[in-house]
Amino acid sequence: MKFATEHLWFETRNKREYINITDKVEQIVRKSGVKEGMVLVSAMHITAGVYVNDAESGLIQDIDDWLEQLAPFRQDYRHHRTGETNGDAHLKSLLIHHEVIVPITDGKLDLGPWQQVYYAEFDGQRRKRLIIKVMGE
Repeated sequence: MKFATEHLWFETRNKREYINITDKVEQIVRKSGVKEGMVLVSAMHITAGVYVNDAESGLIQDIDDWLEQLAPFRQDYRHHRTGETNGDAHLKSLLIHHEVIVPITDGKLDLGPWQQVYYAEFDGQRRKRLIIKVMGE
């Protein structure tokens, strides 16, 4: 069994951003030499997430609007009593989740026809890390 681990770093301009990382994940899978297995893509911060969905700008805006409706920015989150102001970012991360596992078949990501891998940032404008761990034969 082979394993390969790499990290991607992000420092977004905006507080919330959705970044298509499919090409970067594919490059790491190719470099690993794994032909059959899986790749774990996981945000290493509790105010970010990773998801798989369509790369369509209207849908991305719909996702952002939906998350803002479910977990809007507010001043009264109990978390803010700690001095932080990102309670909504923690909740958005829970809704999206922090990781995905994608199958690898014949050395390639085995995604559906419209599926892409996204890094979702909910408390940006500071440096954050993502781990990509490839596992297989």
